[in-house]
Amino acid sequence: MNHRTPILSRSRPACRALGAFAAAVVAWSSVASAQMSMPAHAPGQAPISAEGVAPELEGVTIIEHLGDRVPLETALVLDDGTTTTLGELLKPGRPLMLHMGYYKCPMLCTLVLNEAIRSLQKVDLSIGQDFDLVSISVNPQESWELAGAKKKGYLAEYERAGSERGVHFLTAVQSEQGALGPAAIASAVGFQYRRLPDGEYSHPAMLAMIAADGRIVRYLYGVKFDPSTMKMAVVEAGEGRIGTPLDRFILWCHQYDPSSQGYVVFAFRLMQIGGAVTVVVIAFGLIVLFLRGSRAAALAPQDALASQSESALPTHSAPRPS
Repeated sequence: MNHRTPILSRSRPACRALGAFAAAVVAWSSVASAQMSMPAHAPGQAPISAEGVAPELEGVTIIEHLGDRVPLETALVLDDGTTTTLGELLKPGRPLMLHMGYYKCPMLCTLVLNEAIRSLQKVDLSIGQDFDLVSISVNPQESWELAGAKKKGYLAEYERAGSERGVHFLTAVQSEQGALGPAAIASAVGFQYRRLPDGEYSHPAMLAMIAADGRIVRYLYGVKFDPSTMKMAVVEAGEGRIGTPLDRFILWCHQYDPSSQGYVVFAFRLMQIGGAVTVVVIAFGLIVLFLRGSRAAALAPQDALASQSESALPTHSAPRPS
C-alpha cells in the first residue's frame, strides 16, 4: 500500500485545482447567461428629435429600422441614364453604404459626402472591392446628368482604382409613378424629410449600412465620420465576409453606442474572454498535475520492489578478530 502514498499526496492539489476549474466554469456560464438575459442592444428605436426646433425642421428626423429590408425592386435611374434597382446593385458578400439627400443641396448633403469620402480614404477597405457607395436623390426633378457630374467629382477625390464599379449616384425615374421611388426607399430607411416652399429640402444627415441581402444593419449620423467607426460599420454590414480575422475579432469585442456615435468596448465580451482564458489556464494546470500523478504512480511500484529486493538480500558480518 505504501506505493500509493505519492498518488494520494498529489491528488489533493489536483482536487483543489479541479474545484477551482469548476468554479471558473460556473462563473463563466453565469456571465454568458446574464448576457443572454439582458435585453438586446437596439439603438434608435425611438425617433431622433429635439424640442423647440424651427418650423422648417419639424418632422425632419430619422427613425431607425434596424433589421428591415430596403425595397430591392424599386426602379431608379443610374448616373449613366440606365434604369436599375438596389437589388441589381447589391453584390453577394458586398455591403452597401447608402446616402440619402439631393444633389443641389446648398450645404448639408455636400458636407456629408465630402466628409464620408475623406474618412473612407483613411480606411483600408475599398469602394468597388469590399463595399459600394450609393447616393439617392429625394428630389424627383433632378436629372441623371447631374448625378453623373457629382459622381465624377467624388471619384476624382477618392482616387482609388476600380472605385467607379462601386460608386452609384441615383435619381428618380421621370414619371409620375417613378418619382415615388426615392420616397419609398427613404420611408423604408426611416429618412424623414420635407420640401420647403422655396423648392429646397429640409432633411437630416445620415449614412446607412445595408447588408448584401438588403437588411439595414447600421446608421451613421452627422457630417464628421471617424475612420475607425466607418471601417467597423462596413465590417459589421459585411457579416463575416469583409475585413481580416482581426477586424472581425475587434468588432466582436465592441458594440455601437448611439450616444457617442461610435463603437465602444463591450464589457461582457471582455468578461467572456477573461473567463475563457481562466478556464484554459486551469485546465492546463490540471493536465500537468494529472500527468505528474500518473508518472508517480508508474514509478512507485518499481521503487517498492527495489526496496523489497534490497531487504531480502542476506547480510554478512565481518569475522571478529581472535
